[in-house]
Amino acid sequence: MQQRTLGRQGLVVSAIGYGAMGTTFAYGPGDDTESVAAIRHAHDLGVTHFDTAELYGWGSGERLLGAALAPIRDQVTIATKFGFTDTYAPNSQLDHIRDVVDASLRNLGTDSIDLLYQHVHDPQVPVEDVVGVMQEFVQAGKVRYLGLSNTDAENIRRAHAVHPISVLQTEYSVFARESEDLFPVVDELGIGLVAYSPLARGFLSGAVRPRSTYAEDDIRQWLEWWAPENWDANTAVVAGLTELAAEKDVSLSQLALAWILAQRDDIVPIPGSRNPGRVAENVTAADVTFTSDELARIDALGRGVRGARATS
Repeated sequence: MQQRTLGRQGLVVSAIGYGAMGTTFAYGPGDDTESVAAIRHAHDLGVTHFDTAELYGWGSGERLLGAALAPIRDQVTIATKFGFTDTYAPNSQLDHIRDVVDASLRNLGTDSIDLLYQHVHDPQVPVEDVVGVMQEFVQAGKVRYLGLSNTDAENIRRAHAVHPISVLQTEYSVFARESEDLFPVVDELGIGLVAYSPLARGFLSGAVRPRSTYAEDDIRQWLEWWAPENWDANTAVVAGLTELAAEKDVSLSQLALAWILAQRDDIVPIPGSRNPGRVAENVTAADVTFTSDELARIDALGRGVRGARATS
């Protein structure tokens, strides 16, 4: 698979990564055996960057990913995140960061985390102090690169002044383009981008269903894209994108991922799937290209999306 460089500090990863949130969190019950098979199949197909967080099962997601990657640890990069209380409120208190990162190292079964993110901005703690603690782990050899997620331009600048930020992780897809407002600051500072939820929480997977068909604790029960007042408009967007995908002889998910790759040379989407077949489909998106007319058509269709994205 193609490789992409994230930031100016030397982090190089596969053009498509793997987001492990759904293995233990947000999208209903999973099967650990199937998830491990999907993760290992992703690596077999050239994926070298794997993303998780403390939040994803409060350590269970990290343990699952660490176990899956243990035989090939030296061939991959692993990203994880800190920054929440167990009631999902921001928590980047400095001692909490230290405790969480040490726990993440144990959960992942590794001596070093390749990429450490603050998961969400905490208005109670200056970002300079947060990055100062993150920098301690870099200096100790326990973290290689630093990143921020779910933040704004001011915090990016303030953080980068303390220690180089290699990656901004943000939701980005045909359905969620708000983060394009941050492109100027990451360009100025030389920060790479990782796109989470690149298939719009499943709306661009090719298998979207009404929210009534999902489990009660499924995150899509609360997302505006699935709200009844937005459903017809958003499924019409999907229909138009599906038509274009069929013309190109690719799947909708492949088209959606390839569109992200076409936006910038320093952006890496991290789709997640517990199904090895879906993983293979996603990886193939790295080979899809577009004409300028096709990109314009996707852009026009995307303007029909209704409802705001989630904030984290």
